[in-house]
Amino acid sequence: MSKNVVLFEKSEARRVWKNKQWYFSVTDIVGILSESPNPRRYWSDLKIKLISEGYSELYGKIVQLKLPASDGKMYETDTSDASGIFRIIQSIPSPKAEPFK
Repeated sequence: MSKNVVLFEKSEARRVWKNKQWYFSVTDIVGILSESPNPRRYWSDLKIKLISEGYSELYGKIVQLKLPASDGKMYETDTSDASGIFRIIQSIPSPKAEPFK
């Protein structure tokens, strides 16, 4: 396991160290919590929901950073620091959310 991967209940969440803090892959976190077969789509829908609820600061918390994909290549990925990830976690109805917090 790479130091840039965090395990949560046997699921991997990618992360990258930048500007003296960890940034986590939003789609990895969303996929773990929602158990959605398409975490990218779930994340896309969740962004719309959060904005409609008045959480427009979300875009300031999302940073596109390169993370390794399953094919070994580096791709721009939505990431967020711990505070942004916690806000996203609060928006996902899942019993797995509590241990994440």
